[in-house]
Amino acid sequence: MNAKTPSAKKKEHILTTHNHSRNDEYYWMNERDCKDVVEYLEEENAYANQYFSGSEGLQQKIYDEILGRIDPKEESVPYLYNNYYYYSRFEEGKEYPIYCRKEGSLEATEEILLNVNSLAEGKSYCSVGNVEVSDDQKYVVYSVDFVSRRQYDIYFENRLTGEIEKTIITNTSGEFVMANDSRTIFFTKKDDALRPYQAYRYVIGQEEDSQELIFQEDDELFVLGVSKSKTDKYIFISSNSTLTSEYHFLSADHPQNPLKVFHSREKKIEYTVFPGQGKFYILTNWNAVNFKLMECDENATDKSAWRELISHKDDVLIQDVEVFANYLVVDERINGLSQFRVIDLKSAQSYYVDFGEPAYAAGMYANYEFQSEILRYHFSSLKTPTTTIDIHLNSQKKEIKKVQKVIGGHNPDNYITERIWAVARDGKQVPMSVVYAKDTKIDGSQPTLLYGYGSYGIIVDPQFSVARLSLLDRGFIYVIAHIRGGQDLGRQWYEDGKFLKKKNTFYDFIDCAEHLIKNNYASANTLFAMGGSAGGMLMGGIVNMRHDLFKGIVAQVPFVDVVTTMLDDSIPLTVGEYEEWGNPNEEEYYHYMLSYSPYDNVEAKNYPAIFVETGYHDSQVQYWEPAKWVAKLREMKTNDSALIFKCNMETGHGGASGRYQRFKEIALEYTFLLTLAQSNR
Repeated sequence: MNAKTPSAKKKEHILTTHNHSRNDEYYWMNERDCKDVVEYLEEENAYANQYFSGSEGLQQKIYDEILGRIDPKEESVPYLYNNYYYYSRFEEGKEYPIYCRKEGSLEATEEILLNVNSLAEGKSYCSVGNVEVSDDQKYVVYSVDFVSRRQYDIYFENRLTGEIEKTIITNTSGEFVMANDSRTIFFTKKDDALRPYQAYRYVIGQEEDSQELIFQEDDELFVLGVSKSKTDKYIFISSNSTLTSEYHFLSADHPQNPLKVFHSREKKIEYTVFPGQGKFYILTNWNAVNFKLMECDENATDKSAWRELISHKDDVLIQDVEVFANYLVVDERINGLSQFRVIDLKSAQSYYVDFGEPAYAAGMYANYEFQSEILRYHFSSLKTPTTTIDIHLNSQKKEIKKVQKVIGGHNPDNYITERIWAVARDGKQVPMSVVYAKDTKIDGSQPTLLYGYGSYGIIVDPQFSVARLSLLDRGFIYVIAHIRGGQDLGRQWYEDGKFLKKKNTFYDFIDCAEHLIKNNYASANTLFAMGGSAGGMLMGGIVNMRHDLFKGIVAQVPFVDVVTTMLDDSIPLTVGEYEEWGNPNEEEYYHYMLSYSPYDNVEAKNYPAIFVETGYHDSQVQYWEPAKWVAKLREMKTNDSALIFKCNMETGHGGASGRYQRFKEIALEYTFLLTLAQSNR
């Protein structure tokens, strides 16, 4: 039987704010588990299945291609911590990792700490947040989410008996740290809006009601985090909003001590603390838009005692710091790319690590030993597989520890990467990262996929993807638009894409698209766009503003019902998001947000083909946002272009949890793009 084109019923629902009224006729979809809602989602899924029913062969081919490139027995590079080498590995055909370690030497006998495949048996979803071993080696502690709502339970397994302690800590963020007594752990719990707001101390083996609340964050703008210093000396409780930071800490050797504040919060002052040898380093935006690095003594941590170590620069964003006993490694973003500056703490001499490509992604990784003089980092580019490298900080000698294996072979020389710049309508230069197979013609005839995000200061670095090869090898050009709202060109790049400047994000993306067309990377009949979450909002915005520029759109878990969501503080994340989008309870922000909110700006026009994906258990962007958006698009659009909506009833914001299952989702997206690229629809 052919599935009918879904048509959602409409119910009047008047929403009035600042004397302005909207009739949200699809508001009824907000009622989770309502029979009518579930039936509508199932109707959309049936329609999507019918749309893709003739392309199973292509889907399977792409899926097989992707899996065929992946090492079935992939293993992470072991890292050393407290005389144990820790790593994770996969077994052929299994969906989930196995966490392992070896004592003293890589030739030692393997010890399995947690087999997630066993944990996931009988479960449709399984995501492990953290795995730790107590210093006395008695307990393996791990957190796991079986629903995909990012609510993790913490389990304690006695390694001597193999038994799980009867006390299980529920509703946590998944983060936890252990004190040096091997018994006391610190973790955060979530409120009804899924905001980590309480920090607890708990001694393993005690009753559940012995959990001790040590800090509660009552300001709904802030979320709590918990961490342990690399020096193993301190436990930190961080409280962060988008614009403001505050840290509390205590001794990891004396976990029953009360918390001390590092520096009391000041509005719009952010800071992060990095313990060193007898001192603290502080990365802060205090009088420094792009951040500067300060230091202070251990016994005098208030801001008045901070001393400047690395000053602020207008063209350099300091984004991270790795502290060793004898070295500092500062991750600086210069002209849109990460640069590692290595500083010898004894001589004060410094140098930059050479990466050797014009566009790349690099990040420091698994540097847990404070006394080490080796920095480990990941490097990749749009054509270069991820490479794990150790650099000896004193000699600058590099050791390649692992190159991501691409089964069947991969030659980076068969692809071309470029860094190009579009001129935005206000004159700003917007960078783009480009990759394509070297035999691809740049004449506007080949399909081009433009990807964007542009929110929260998040940077989308040009990194390698084994899945993407299935597009590149079929003639696609792939482009990342490094638009405002991210921090690609520094903190101001982010500030110029938020609040009452949010439309710059949409404009930049559109101007990048026009640059690609003008310079023969694409035409309006060969250009596609993709984005997820806040990037899905971007997709909704650009098709409302310039529907004529794109052949097709893929919107993943899109945040599209901006105004209504931001007016509902019962929805997870809403209040904390005021410092990103603004608070629509204030009239100026309400009207500005209403002017770009994708759902509120759907019009009668010829929309391009659109594929929308979501997860029923999504805690970040509730399923009803894309559901309502699609229903309104069906009602309003004036052409017969494809509009496909798929709601995975078993997953949340991140999609499927298994190693291989997520590639089925990618294969479906690629099938949508390739089918459109080969048609005149």
